Amino acid sequence: MSEFAPSPLSRSRLFEINLDQATIARKNPNVEHEREVAIFDILESNEFKLVGHDNGPYRLDLSIAEDRLVLTVGNENELELETHALSLQPFKKIIKDYFLVCDSYYEAIRTAPPSKIQAIDVGRRCLHDEGSRLFAERLDGKINVDFDTARRLFTLICALHWKG
Repeated sequence: MSEFAPSPLSRSRLFEINLDQATIARKNPNVEHEREVAIFDILESNEFKLVGHDNGPYRLDLSIAEDRLVLTVGNENELELETHALSLQPFKKIIKDYFLVCDSYYEAIRTAPPSKIQAIDVGRRCLHDEGSRLFAERLDGKINVDFDTARRLFTLICALHWKG
């Protein structure tokens, strides 16, 4: 991970993100909104670079196949430069806990006092940060990303998993 924030003209960035439409569950408007915001935020500002390549900016296709997160990276000229498949096993507990806390958070914002909402949100953010760090670690040696990009990509991983 890096603290460097590339300019919109940088080659070390994503210019497009596609999610496997067959994988996405579209039953929860909260998850759909988070997914849309994450994609927008990533495309506005991100650091993303294939290790050993200098031919960005990049296109990223995300999907889940056989309990693996599949990241297919291309650029403006080639649909596929590299494909990386990461086991989702290390993410299972974090994602499960994150979904439970998110359910509590969405329920709390309807009826709970602000102090309870804030406490739940702190827990939600901690789990999200933990998942983001794990994701960046799993990409190490393959793809360099900054923390904000890892965080938003973790949101998309969760959106691909969401079945509720």
